[in-house]
Amino acid sequence: MKKTYVTLSLLLLCGALMAQGGIKFNEGQWNDLLAKAKAQNALIFVDAYTTWCGPCKMMASQVFTQKEVGDFYNSKFVNAKIDMEKGEGIELAQRYNVQAYPTFLFVDGDGNIAHRAVGYKLADEFIELGKVALDSEKRLGGLISRYDGGNRDPQFLYDLAMARYNAMDGGHMAVAEEYLATQSDWNTPQNMELIYYIVDNPDSKLFDYMVINRAAFEEQFGEDAIIDRVQQLIMQKAFANGNEGESALTEVDKMYAMVYPEQAARLSANFRMSYYNMLGDVNNFAKSAVDYFDKYPSDDFNELNNVAWTFYESIQDKDMLKKALGWAKRSVELENQYFNNDTLAALYFKLGDKKKGKKAAKTAIEIAKKNGEDYSGTTQLLEQWGAN
Repeated sequence: MKKTYVTLSLLLLCGALMAQGGIKFNEGQWNDLLAKAKAQNALIFVDAYTTWCGPCKMMASQVFTQKEVGDFYNSKFVNAKIDMEKGEGIELAQRYNVQAYPTFLFVDGDGNIAHRAVGYKLADEFIELGKVALDSEKRLGGLISRYDGGNRDPQFLYDLAMARYNAMDGGHMAVAEEYLATQSDWNTPQNMELIYYIVDNPDSKLFDYMVINRAAFEEQFGEDAIIDRVQQLIMQKAFANGNEGESALTEVDKMYAMVYPEQAARLSANFRMSYYNMLGDVNNFAKSAVDYFDKYPSDDFNELNNVAWTFYESIQDKDMLKKALGWAKRSVELENQYFNNDTLAALYFKLGDKKKGKKAAKTAIEIAKKNGEDYSGTTQLLEQWGAN
């Protein structure tokens, strides 16, 4: 009876889930999807995803499954879910210039892009995205048609530049430069916002403008945001043109000295830590991390936790692991969260202190239960180290 009861329960559960609805994705080849869309005079909605993309998985489990989302998309689009790293997806990723995941494509029956967007969306945002895709005046394809037809109104150029930037279709920079050429004052909030988002080259006049007017940008976006933006661009340049090793780091030092002379030493030391970590150079990463935190003690609990966890995963030297343990403790002191208690537990276990490791793991699980977080990773950690 017990077996029959469980089977019946599962059937009832599956029936309830099916009743809830969600997006119904079409199978078949791309040409078949195009033909279906053309026959229905509809757009194809393409969830362009990869198997390793976290936000893609969240969309699949948290958004696509919702009834209101399914009701809207199933009634308006031919829906397709395509892995961009397998089969036809590889060629489609090239054809439609898919550069980030998830990318949402809205394609007509002739294979032309009508609209596109990038990144995780909440259910209401995702439905609104679909509504924009259906509106020939608002969707990206419609905006581009108006541009090609000669519309050069400054506000229209601004809107198009931001739309193309957010869609990551590669066409935003030319429109943005055309817009900025109409502006006598680049220091308005709108113009600074555009520059902040679209600047993509530390050798460009837009980057120079942001550096010269750094105080104004920091006032609008915050000092940390500007530092992060500059770091992104400097890292991009460091890896450009085959730069590596000391030549790349020397270039970085010069850039920081120019942009942030008062903080150049600290920022360069922080960059070295990230640089070696990205290269997978474990020894230099560990040395640069210890050097950085010894010289510049951090009050950023996320930074401390992230580096401590990387040490747990990749470092075997016990003296180095003890350094990481100190960073994990400091992270917990600053912000007592599930994830940094989990890191603390992992480091205790790796250093052979099962008693303290088990205590930190239990604290992590208690916090996770209180906040409704997934603590399966900590459970696996306890099993791994035989501390159940």
